[in-house]
Amino acid sequence: MAAVAIDAIAAEEAALVARVAAGDDGDPLVALYERYSSRLYGLGVRLLGDTGMAEEMVQETFVRLWRGAGRFDPDRGSVRTYTYTIARRVAVDLHRRAASRPLRTTEGEEADEQGVGDSEFEKLILGLDLRDALRSLSAKHREILELYLDEDLSQPQIAERLGIPVGTVKTRTFYGLSALKLELEERGLIG
Repeated sequence: MAAVAIDAIAAEEAALVARVAAGDDGDPLVALYERYSSRLYGLGVRLLGDTGMAEEMVQETFVRLWRGAGRFDPDRGSVRTYTYTIARRVAVDLHRRAASRPLRTTEGEEADEQGVGDSEFEKLILGLDLRDALRSLSAKHREILELYLDEDLSQPQIAERLGIPVGTVKTRTFYGLSALKLELEERGLIG
């Protein structure tokens, strides 16, 4: 998709959120729901492993989007990023809520299962945040970092694969990591 088309979509979605912030909770919210609900549902199923909780995540995400529309700042990110950030927070809340409930054993005794799967869940959330932050980088920086992170290639291997000098790979790695760090800081994921 061309950058111009992406910019037009981002501007359109920002205008929809601005209308919601101004009190129009009809058509703009419906339009955003139609664009994001199925993708958020899929994310919820992946994160929470339960269709009912995924549906609850989608519903709560749009409630929070509606309530917090006035806090959306298009200079800090896209509506997509804002919506997915809300959804991940909702998923964390739902996961914690479910994890805090003791499970019943077959004899009717309570089993303390709090914390089971928490580290895997947190890793999945962090991975999604990192992927989302990587998508915000320039294509050249993202390409280098993805080859390094996903395929575990060294800088000389990346240079060979892309047909560019090792010095260029080093420069793009440096600036890509700097941009990624800044993006993660802006999202509140690192201090």
